[in-house]
Amino acid sequence: MGKTIRVTVWNENRHEKIDKNVAKIYPKGIHGAIADFLSQEPDFEVRTATLDEPEHGLTKEVLDSTDVLIWWGHMAHNEVRDDVVDRVYDRVLNGMGLIVLHSGHFSKIFKKLMGTTCNLKWREAGEKERIWVVEPGHPIAEGLGEYFEIPQTEMYGERFDIPAPDTLVFISWFAGGEVFRSGCCYNRGRGKVFYFRPGHETFPIFYQPEVQRVIKNAVRWAAPVNGPVPTFGNVKPLENI
Repeated sequence: MGKTIRVTVWNENRHEKIDKNVAKIYPKGIHGAIADFLSQEPDFEVRTATLDEPEHGLTKEVLDSTDVLIWWGHMAHNEVRDDVVDRVYDRVLNGMGLIVLHSGHFSKIFKKLMGTTCNLKWREAGEKERIWVVEPGHPIAEGLGEYFEIPQTEMYGERFDIPAPDTLVFISWFAGGEVFRSGCCYNRGRGKVFYFRPGHETFPIFYQPEVQRVIKNAVRWAAPVNGPVPTFGNVKPLENI
């Protein structure tokens, strides 16, 4: 058995409170649904945090004991405190993994890490999405076929205003004709960031086995490694000069 990976699943938890359809699909909240399937993995230690908790549930103590943070947000991005965003940002640069799901592309933390608007096209028509694996040797693609399909979802389309990914693992095609870079990996400082497109709140996407597989794989990929801590500034030479 390898090292335990400490996972915090963050969700703004607003749709579930105001939309009966979302509450019916996710009675424990989106964070609860994700935490449930992650908790089945023996090497994961899982907890949740939500927007309305003190400091959004992301205190220094919580983040210091988090190896991988999963982020789902949509309607309340602007309510996330900037000091908490800065705290998450610093932890990523110092090695914590971050997995951003679906509409989290517009979160303050993802935009801060990307340095762009992270804007895109969208359409809510319940159409089919076909997700193609374009990097089959990547750890996040382990256990998948060449593609998998989501029967009904919200469409996201290019142009997706993000920096070119360090590695692009998935590309999506939608029944309406659009395509989208739907699985994007980045290195930021000592930390790793993965953006995964699926997860619209009005469809039971987080119960789909392939989606769960991707998120589990991404947690293991994004977990910190015991690499060297870089030093900066003026240094003495290693050799005589």
